[in-house]
Amino acid sequence: MEDGSVMINILYEDNHLLVVEKKVGVLSQSDGSNTPDMLTILKRYLKEKYHKPGNVYLGLVHRLDKNVGGVMVFAKTSKAARRLSEQIRNRKFKKTYLAICKGIIKSDGEYIDYLKRVEYRSVISNSKYGKLARLNFKVLDIKDNNTLVKINLETGRHHQIRVQFAYHNHPLLGDEKYGSKGENTLALYAYKLEFIHPITKNELSFTLLPKEGYFKNFTSIV
Repeated sequence: MEDGSVMINILYEDNHLLVVEKKVGVLSQSDGSNTPDMLTILKRYLKEKYHKPGNVYLGLVHRLDKNVGGVMVFAKTSKAARRLSEQIRNRKFKKTYLAICKGIIKSDGEYIDYLKRVEYRSVISNSKYGKLARLNFKVLDIKDNNTLVKINLETGRHHQIRVQFAYHNHPLLGDEKYGSKGENTLALYAYKLEFIHPITKNELSFTLLPKEGYFKNFTSIV
């Protein structure tokens, strides 16, 4: 379906959950500007589809940055929101990303650093002043001196993937904040989301592959 200029790709919907694709350039939640945001768009969708009077409840349980696309889940009830948030705290809510990094990364690995916020950025700190940031990654392909990696986030810090790969000399392509401006948007995509249904307890998994920007150069994405 389409909401204004934003096409909404709904992957799954029931009485408790709404799983969708967030497009690059769309906010997860309104920041007070005129930029489209998923929460507002989806509330309007629910209100119109089900002819709901008054305000529509939709719980935002996790976020993606404006310049990151991928899979997101929203809660249609407060009970579902509470239980999904609990899964996030207990690390049972798994997000997997695809990224394209500058330079050649020869083997799979793990980054363990400490991050702290400095205004609108995150920077590597030491353990005394920063928060633990841990991720592991698998090398999928190397092309034109760039490396495609699959990333499993073990912690969820502000701009974590971007900061850690930049710190370890492999900034993400198109990352103006932590690397350098490129011809395409940031090469980071939340391609897989796995969690337990908050009501039925079934294990759910949703996957989307990026097809735009730098990702078009890689045909080996799996």
